[in-house]
Amino acid sequence: MTRKADQFGKVAVLLGGQSAEREISLKSGNAVIAALVRSGVDAHALDPAQAGTLEQLRNGRFARAFVVLHGRGGEDGQIQGVLETIGLPYTGSGVLGSALGVDKYRCKLLWQGRGLPTADFALLRREADLAQAQVLGFPLMVKPVHEGSSLGMTRADDHKTLVEAWRAAARYDALVLAERWIEGPEYTCAVLAGEALPMIRLETPRAFYDYEAKYFADTTRYLCPCGLATAEESRLKTLCLEAFDAIGADGWGRVDFMLDGDGRPYLLEVNTVPGMTDHSLVPMAAKVHGLDFDALVWRILETSLEQS
Repeated sequence: MTRKADQFGKVAVLLGGQSAEREISLKSGNAVIAALVRSGVDAHALDPAQAGTLEQLRNGRFARAFVVLHGRGGEDGQIQGVLETIGLPYTGSGVLGSALGVDKYRCKLLWQGRGLPTADFALLRREADLAQAQVLGFPLMVKPVHEGSSLGMTRADDHKTLVEAWRAAARYDALVLAERWIEGPEYTCAVLAGEALPMIRLETPRAFYDYEAKYFADTTRYLCPCGLATAEESRLKTLCLEAFDAIGADGWGRVDFMLDGDGRPYLLEVNTVPGMTDHSLVPMAAKVHGLDFDALVWRILETSLEQS
């Protein structure tokens, strides 16, 4: 079915916000707005960090919202709950899928319950909990439970660096996760309207795919096609779709995972509002799939029509 731009009505593009990922959200949101305008959509930027945003959503005659808020306040179910309360359709996952996706600890608990593979982990609420993490064995990956973009993530190789890593992560979040380190390549699988797009293999000379590698480093390599055999990629796509569905995610998003030395997969996390910048992964996968950036943005916006 071919849709026309006026079928979407007036669209609020929610960007910015107050999370630690605000600057990336502004870049993503501005790219989305430009794409929508090029496609003839009546799109307008709204930043929840500014006063009066709720009143604008209520009284601005908007027909739907395109959510490009990364991190807390936008990717955790909060804005989704607001939009549902005022009856405004929106892109992406609902309240439940968003809340579980941003919560790495509960997401992994759910995957464990479903029998899906994920690295062994320990929840760190206080320094005394570090003993539980050490039982997993070094090295460990330490990360805030509710942050994205690899903010606050550190590799710990011994007790001293574990303490330092926990303190660094705790600056972002009261809850910190320690995971058994997986040695092997990292991959990501974009999901769009129930379909897994071509997977991307991520390569960086840094210790891991951190904030610098994601957004600024010129040394990061993105391999798409990812280099896996067709049958193996298909199997892993199915796993990612199952992981995405398990937490109630919907519309579009991204599932990150790693393969160990024996080729066994370990799910890392789900991103329910992935980046849409010039360094972002979903646009890369979509391009290989045959969708340019404008077509991708259009297709994501179409997911909001399913709520209308």
